[in-house]
Amino acid sequence: MSIEIDVLNGDASWKLAEPLLEAVWPPHVLEKLPWGDVVFAHADLRVLIDAPSGGLACHVGIYFRTVTWNGRKVSVGGIGGVATREDCRSHGYASVALNAAIQTLRHHEAIRFGLLFCEPHNFAFYQARGWHPFSGEIYAEQPGGRIRFEALAPFVHDIGRAPRDGSIDLCGLPW
Repeated sequence: MSIEIDVLNGDASWKLAEPLLEAVWPPHVLEKLPWGDVVFAHADLRVLIDAPSGGLACHVGIYFRTVTWNGRKVSVGGIGGVATREDCRSHGYASVALNAAIQTLRHHEAIRFGLLFCEPHNFAFYQARGWHPFSGEIYAEQPGGRIRFEALAPFVHDIGRAPRDGSIDLCGLPW
């Protein structure tokens, strides 16, 4: 079995990703989630994996952003919108897509660390793949202004060396 992995422009590939994301988080599910009303940034790139049985199996969004950590500007690579079609779960697609996203971040010399946000039921998954909890504060923009972002837990990945605490301002929408 071979797996086809594509890393595509975020906006150009939205039409491919949208049906999968809407299937994983349909409106009736989204409205009950603690982050269901959060406005998220659009991905700069998307990792897409097709299922051998046909159709899109998995999606990972990649975001490039200059943030501030403890008042200093730092280039980070964001990971967001990690989603796998229900009938394709437990086949390793999310791990493969996440690894492809990390490799993409590593090819950008300026990226100091990876940053993602997740729900508690996914903590073990990310920690098993080298992600570490960030125990500091996160700030982000929303349509009503700057907020402390607490809807999802932050995790960091060492591309160079990732901080484990402090204050990060995303200088824009979360991902």
